[in-house]
Amino acid sequence: MPMLQMTLAMAIFGSVGFFTVKTGVPAAELVFVRCICATLFLGCCWLITGGHKVEVWRKREVMQTVVCGVFLVLNWVFLFKAFEEISITVTITLYNLAPIFVLIIGSLFLKERMTLTGLLAIVICFLGSVCIIGVQNFASLSDFVGLGFGWAILSALCYAMTMLIGKEIKGLSAYAMTFIQTTVGIVMLFPFMDFTVFNGLSDSNWLYIVGTGFIHTGFVYYLFFNSLRQLSTVVISALVFVDPVVAILLDILILDFQPTLYQIAGILLIFGGIVYTIVKQE
Repeated sequence: MPMLQMTLAMAIFGSVGFFTVKTGVPAAELVFVRCICATLFLGCCWLITGGHKVEVWRKREVMQTVVCGVFLVLNWVFLFKAFEEISITVTITLYNLAPIFVLIIGSLFLKERMTLTGLLAIVICFLGSVCIIGVQNFASLSDFVGLGFGWAILSALCYAMTMLIGKEIKGLSAYAMTFIQTTVGIVMLFPFMDFTVFNGLSDSNWLYIVGTGFIHTGFVYYLFFNSLRQLSTVVISALVFVDPVVAILLDILILDFQPTLYQIAGILLIFGGIVYTIVKQE
């Protein structure tokens, strides 16, 4: 049952890019709605299960969770911005560089020893990124960001920071962590909201918006957290790849994305580098 829940969670999350491009709403506003839906859904789950009664609140962990929430929300905003500019396949592939950024940041700032495995994975993934983005797009920072590649890289970097900070939080439950983080998102994004973007949306747009909020955030995170602590690291590492596989298949089969040969090579290099890292660490 936990394996099925995790598989379903990853498969549903793999369709978030498809839903995002169908909402007709800019990235920041979509993340704002997502934070509201997740706060309501997971907050109710937290209360119903009685988890709020046994929470152990430590000031340091709460502050870490708040900082983690800032990076989580920025990660979502940058990810959705990338979906607006470039294909879902390219975005998801670059987004999955997050574990490689964890290795780099850990080595540079947390005094974690860089192994030969980690170094080789970084080189492989860097070459994959060059193949996907194209050498010519590294020449100008404005082109790099303007074409959407920069947003995808920033999203992966923020996700890596979320993982690094989040792994230090041991006392708070997953529900409490997510409730705090999505509440931070609501407060953080509210001053920047342009509520006029919601005017004139079709029923279809609203269906995708609500789906992104309650299904891709609330329900998926419920399944994820409910199964996470009952599965081994090996199983989790394998099932995480259901997400990009679903995303890429939807992009190619439904949205008619046709990657170039260089991009196909880059995708294979990046996921090959990540799989190599996981296998060697187990």
